Amino acid sequence: MVVGLFIGAVGVGGVLLIPFLAMFGGLGIHAAAATALFTFLFTGLFGTWLFARRGSIRWRLTAPVCIGAVVFGYLGSAAAARIPPHALAVTIAVIIVAAGVYVFVPPRGPLRGARDGQGRGDLPILTAIGAASGFGSGLSGAGGPLFSVPLMVIVGFAPLGAVGASQVLQIIASVSGSLAALQDGRIDFALAAWVTGFELIGVAAGVRLAHAVSPNALRRVAGALCVAVGALMLVRAA
Repeated sequence: MVVGLFIGAVGVGGVLLIPFLAMFGGLGIHAAAATALFTFLFTGLFGTWLFARRGSIRWRLTAPVCIGAVVFGYLGSAAAARIPPHALAVTIAVIIVAAGVYVFVPPRGPLRGARDGQGRGDLPILTAIGAASGFGSGLSGAGGPLFSVPLMVIVGFAPLGAVGASQVLQIIASVSGSLAALQDGRIDFALAAWVTGFELIGVAAGVRLAHAVSPNALRRVAGALCVAVGALMLVRAA
């Protein structure tokens, strides 16, 4: 539920599911990453529907990002299968801490939301963001929003538009990455089934919060959780 809440509200947060599945679900790090990524198919479908109902998905932004992620999600997941468990755990932990640090950084300047996908150079930038997000998602199991939301905001797209695009990206990144994970049986479908149900409850609450309140408080909570969980994973790995 907590993971779903952050996915719906600020995009960043899905990465927390991986250490939770590893520590409390009895899964190895490879299976935890693959299982988490599979559940994001359903949070993405649900989040996309909720955001679309509110008119908060800008398809001009979303389509290039998703196109860029199609192939690279598969490549990232295939690469993850070849990384030793300890190295993969450390990689994921570092990504989690970096995500936590990012969400504590406030948006700079009043014109951050000026880009709308129609400017010169926007199309290749969005496609490159999608490719990087897809590969990172497949590699870590963290879900595309962890990468796409910070990158889109940094280059000047509106935060709400970035979160809306990330809901659709979850679908693409999950399908693309899960195809590689299915080939070597890394997904625990039984665990994914009931975890997903609680994630969807959290997504519904998170989307309401994203449209009703300032996201700053939720960003700070998500950031603190990411830093704490990532640090714990690093300690355990050490």
